[in-house]
Amino acid sequence: MSSPLAPARPTRISLAVRDSSTMLRRNLLHARRYPSLTLNLLLTPIVLLLLFVYVFGDVMSVGIGGGGADRSEYIAYLVPGILLMTIGGTLVGTAVSVSMDMTEGIIARFRTMAIHRGSVLIGHVIGSVLQSVVSVVLVGAVGVAIGFRSDASVLEWLAAFGLLTLFALAFTWIAVGMGMVSPSAEAASNNALPLVFLPLISSAFVPVDAMPGWFQPIAEYQPFTPAIETLRGLLLGTEIGNNWWITIVWCLGLMALGYRWSKAVFNRDPK
Repeated sequence: MSSPLAPARPTRISLAVRDSSTMLRRNLLHARRYPSLTLNLLLTPIVLLLLFVYVFGDVMSVGIGGGGADRSEYIAYLVPGILLMTIGGTLVGTAVSVSMDMTEGIIARFRTMAIHRGSVLIGHVIGSVLQSVVSVVLVGAVGVAIGFRSDASVLEWLAAFGLLTLFALAFTWIAVGMGMVSPSAEAASNNALPLVFLPLISSAFVPVDAMPGWFQPIAEYQPFTPAIETLRGLLLGTEIGNNWWITIVWCLGLMALGYRWSKAVFNRDPK
């Protein structure tokens, strides 16, 4: 008969939370030890923001507002797209980190340890989402410093933050899957490059209507464009239309795909 003073046996959920927290701390420590990758990925959207505002702004803004926009209007148009692009850039580091774990044998060691199997992936995902959120805040601060202004209410700001977090979570699962199937860190970086290029062929810099007719469907029917237009609607009061639910469908679909893909690769017996 067990003593009434004996500690309660940990439940499956508590073990999963404990092990996931440990893996999260591990990934955050790795980010601290290798800040150059995070810094490079963060500097890219900041450089693009400054470049498109102060170098290409006069040319790129011609298609906005049916006859051009001044610098402040183009900054307002540009910043939501850059925020989404920041998330795409952060995912390269996630894919590289996961690939390094897979190729260096640490995942094989984790498989033999008495830890919750999903905690390894959850640690990567939560760590990446946190890095994405911090990066978005820093890039947003640069946008405010150069003139971005928003009349959004507190509720609209919360909705915008939720959208960015959901978007980061969905694409992080895709990046984890890319990292797990990549044979090296270099291959993982190359495999994740489409996540960086997709914002470049979206409505981030110019409206879809200002693009060549043959290219408009490519820009319109991809996940970044509806997310950018939804974010603009929340922060700037522009028309959102159907973009909000299209964004949610994209996010949920990509999240489910990335989760099942990553889980299948992780549970695969090593050769």
